Amino acid sequence: MTDEYAIAGVPMRWVGPLRITGNVANTETEVPLATYESPLWPSVRRGARISMLAPDGIVATLVDERMTRSVLVEALDAATAHATARQVDARFAQLRDIVRANSRFADLVAIRHEITANLLFLRFEFTTGDASGHNMATLASDLLLTHILETLPGISYGSISANYCTDKKATAINGILGRGKNVITELVVPRDVVRDRLHTTAGRIAQLNVRKNLIGTLLAGGIRSANAHYANMLLGFYLATGQDAANIVEGSQGVTVAEDRDGDLYFSCTIPNLIVGTVGNGKGLPFVETNLTRLGCRAEREPGANARRLAVIAAATVLCGELSLLAAQTNPGELMRAHLHLERPVEKIGQET
Repeated sequence: MTDEYAIAGVPMRWVGPLRITGNVANTETEVPLATYESPLWPSVRRGARISMLAPDGIVATLVDERMTRSVLVEALDAATAHATARQVDARFAQLRDIVRANSRFADLVAIRHEITANLLFLRFEFTTGDASGHNMATLASDLLLTHILETLPGISYGSISANYCTDKKATAINGILGRGKNVITELVVPRDVVRDRLHTTAGRIAQLNVRKNLIGTLLAGGIRSANAHYANMLLGFYLATGQDAANIVEGSQGVTVAEDRDGDLYFSCTIPNLIVGTVGNGKGLPFVETNLTRLGCRAEREPGANARRLAVIAAATVLCGELSLLAAQTNPGELMRAHLHLERPVEKIGQET
């Protein structure tokens, strides 16, 4: 095998099944996780088992989806930048028609802007079918930018990418407006399941979530984020399903909520920046094709439906790992004992595969 076609092997396991209900999918499925952190598999597996014992499983609600690309325009002065922004807003329907005429799947759904001095930042937001949409959004933005520069006076080209998107960076704007799929997952765990399977109580998990995820993250200066380790599950899931792994940077932004409801545990994870797709670069690899098929994301559905299904499965996987870790951290020594017991050399994992 030449360097040009070499593939880096990452150990992968299927864990579960986990139960998902909600406005996108009603299913029970195992999930693939590719990771060098071997304790992640049993940790997510424990959360998945809890989902099977909850009356409704993990209720996953997809509340929004949009891929973004921002462009930079240089104006003569701030007044010209402001006038340009107002013209762009007024021409939304025309700009949307330009996108639709040049793409089968991209659709312009919103334009937002920011002006600093004489610089105009335009944030275009698109739906992109079953693709995660990076290239689709950039191509559409390039067409829109060209049209704007040709038809509006007093402005010139700044950049096709202006960091107001924001791609692969943890920023407030993504946490507020979302980038990719915005999914909220919820799970209600009966008190006896919390006691017998998680070896803790709803009250202790809720208290730890406030003190660790909320206050601890606040003191650390976290940006629109309050969770224990979303990135762990997202990276494993992204690598196993052919996603752009660098998008875990914004994907790891999200908020965990835990409440003690008379002994039962209400547990929720809100993830506003899930960037996943079922078509596009990386999806043609044989192992990715196999994994997406096994997840039910290769069915003949309306455009975008397979990517939405993949997003809610990813979000449910995050909840499973988040719940398991927080439960473990309510008990002194449990986390370290688990790592010492479960971690194995990568060489041994490779031999077992």
